[in-house]
Amino acid sequence: MKVFITGNQGYIGTVLNKVLRVYDPSIEIIGYDSGYFSHCLTGAHSNPELGINLQYYGDIRDISNLHLLDIDAVIHLAGISNDPIGKEFESVTSEINREATFNLVKKSIENGVKNFVFASSCSMYGSAGANSKKETDETNPLTAYAKSKIGLENDVSKINLRSMVFSSLRFATACGWSNRLRLDLVLNDFVASAVSSKKITVLSDGSPWRPLIDVEDMSRSIYWAMTRDIENGGQFLAVNVGSKKNNFQVKDLAFEVSKQISNTSVSINKQALPDNRSYAVDFTLFEKLAPNYQPKISIQETIKRLYKGLSSFDFDVLDFRNSSYMRLKVLRDHITHKRLRKDLRWTNT
Repeated sequence: MKVFITGNQGYIGTVLNKVLRVYDPSIEIIGYDSGYFSHCLTGAHSNPELGINLQYYGDIRDISNLHLLDIDAVIHLAGISNDPIGKEFESVTSEINREATFNLVKKSIENGVKNFVFASSCSMYGSAGANSKKETDETNPLTAYAKSKIGLENDVSKINLRSMVFSSLRFATACGWSNRLRLDLVLNDFVASAVSSKKITVLSDGSPWRPLIDVEDMSRSIYWAMTRDIENGGQFLAVNVGSKKNNFQVKDLAFEVSKQISNTSVSINKQALPDNRSYAVDFTLFEKLAPNYQPKISIQETIKRLYKGLSSFDFDVLDFRNSSYMRLKVLRDHITHKRLRKDLRWTNT
C-alpha cells in the first residue's frame, strides 16, 4: 500500500509514521509537509522521518497531480491547527483548511485514490455542555478553526466521490507524547505546568467539557479509516473518534494531573468569564464501526507518558507558553524573522 500523508512532520504525523509501520511493515509512506514545525523536536535522538520512503516539502495550497500518482490512500493532517492561530490568521485558516483541502480531495478523486482520511475535530459542536453530541446533532462552530472543519465536510458531501471512500474523523481533543510535542493542548499544558512549576493554573472556571484522545489512539483510528471499505460506514463518513470515558470537565483534568504528579497544586479562576467552547461527545458510532480500534490509552497513562517524556530531558521551561512548544509562537517567530509572510507562505518561494 502506498500512502500520502500531508502534515507528516507535525504533532500527530510524527507518531502516525511509527504506528502505520507497526500495522503494516511493508507500507510505502510519502510525506508532504510545509516545514513550519520540522525543527520543533522534543526528546528525539534521530530524525523521526528517517523511516519513511519519500519526503516532499511544500505548501498544501500548491499540491499537484504529480504528488498523487499511484497513491492508494491520502491521510490529510496538514492545516491551521488550533483556535488561537485561527483567530490570528482567520482568512488563511479558511484558505488552507477548507479551500486547499477541498482541492486536494478533488485531485485525489481524479487520480483514483481509494481512501481519503480527513483529520477533523469535535470542536465543531461548540457550546454543547454535558449533553453528549452525536454525528447527527446540529453543529455549532464558534471559531475559524471549527468552521473550517465542518465547512470542508459540507463541501465534500455534495460532490461525486466516484470510487473513493472518504472518512472525516472528528477527533476528540488531542493529548499525549510526541517527538514534536505541542503544549497548546489542555492536558499537555497541565502536565507541563506540573513538571516545570508544580502548579496548575486553570484560566477558566474549569467547568467546560472536553473529550480527549491520546495521539497514539488517534493514529490507530487513522489506520482503520485508511483501510476501511464502503460497507463499513458508507462512502462518505463523518464520525466522532474518541471514548465516552474520556469526556472530562477541565477542572477534573487538572486534579487528575495533580494526583499523578506529586506535590502539584491546582488553582482555578472562579471569577473567569465562561468559556463557551464546552462539549461532551457521543462515540457510539465509532465503537460500532471500529471495535478493534477503540482507544486503549487511559488519561492516567497519557499523563505518565507525558511526565516521563518531559522528565527525560529535564524540562524546566517555566514560561513555556511563550516558547516553541506553542504553535502560534513558532509562526509568529517565522514572520518576525521574515521567513514567513503573513499569508503563511515562505518568503523564499
